[in-house]
Amino acid sequence: MSTETKNQSAAQAALAARIEQKNKSMGNHHGQKRALFQRDTEKISKFPNKELIKLCRGLASMLRANINTADALRYYSDGHPSPVVRSTLKTVRDHIEEGQPAYAAFAKTKRFEDKFISLVRAGTDSGQLDKAFEAIAGRLKKEAEFKGKMRKATMMPGIIIFALIMLFIGAQLKIIPEIEKIISDVGQEPDTLSGILFKMSHITKKVWIPFVLALLGAVFSFLFVEKVRNAVTYFMMARWRLLRKLVMGMRQLLFLGSMDMLHSNGINLARSVEISAEGLKGTPMHDELLEAGKRYIETGLPFSDAMRKFTSCDPQVSHLISIGERSSSLGTQLKLLTQMYEEDVDQIVNEFATIVNIIVLFSAAILITMVFIGAFLPIFLMGPKMMNGQGL
Repeated sequence: MSTETKNQSAAQAALAARIEQKNKSMGNHHGQKRALFQRDTEKISKFPNKELIKLCRGLASMLRANINTADALRYYSDGHPSPVVRSTLKTVRDHIEEGQPAYAAFAKTKRFEDKFISLVRAGTDSGQLDKAFEAIAGRLKKEAEFKGKMRKATMMPGIIIFALIMLFIGAQLKIIPEIEKIISDVGQEPDTLSGILFKMSHITKKVWIPFVLALLGAVFSFLFVEKVRNAVTYFMMARWRLLRKLVMGMRQLLFLGSMDMLHSNGINLARSVEISAEGLKGTPMHDELLEAGKRYIETGLPFSDAMRKFTSCDPQVSHLISIGERSSSLGTQLKLLTQMYEEDVDQIVNEFATIVNIIVLFSAAILITMVFIGAFLPIFLMGPKMMNGQGL
């Protein structure tokens, strides 16, 4: 074989190798894109709250009977009608049998909230996992009761309000223009009130579509976009004292309940604060509590003073913790605080639901009045105008 032929063969081989390498690279790139796309579009749904309450109660009872966590999960999931529950608990059980702690096993499924993971971790570290599951069931039940009261207070009135808004818009688009046309046909000038209503009808005709779209967009954003919901909640908390008391009460109850569980079982105060704060991730109180715990460790500042200076907790929290530190009865004070906030939150929930119900019903009454004025008052005022137009 000549030198030229050899060179051509080598060049062709090198070119073929480059093409093959490029094709592999492109194939890997497309595969990575598909994998990335799949990860982005895959959505892991949260464990249903109703099932979680049942699960926690079942696990608490089995753990109290000295059944280990893995077996308790297997007993609960075997024969369960929901495939989601079965597959999720099987994954948790597999992680536990590999030697991972319960809270880490639950966290790896990404189906459980931070508050749940935090309390399970508190129970694991304190050796009272049964109490942790019992506490979770209690808190979830309270949240479900609160949501039920709020749904009862707002859902039906909210539907009525939306129907009244649409009725008002319909009257402004259909009834008022007809009345205006009739008055114009008989050669009469509308009175002052009717003239205002006619102008309102003209404005409604121009803006009703963007208004309805904006209203629906606001409602769906609040219901389904967490950042929007948090922003609205913080805005309302700054202006509505009762809402602030409700939200802060629930947060402090979660923190104090975890602290009580941990501290009463020998976990030192700094560690108890760190673990308990994890249940408040995504809220300002999470960073505040971590900062207070850091100052307590690094400077020797009493924890009650650190809470008073670096957190937004109620003054009674730091006051009772201060008493506990001075009298060596911190566990007793934490238990007392937990009981106090459970009672306070129950009372505030009832007050809040009552006030929301009143506000919604008052709004409905205003809309009914607007519909009556906007749709029917011009009809009553039209009679004299038509009689004048007919010379009667």
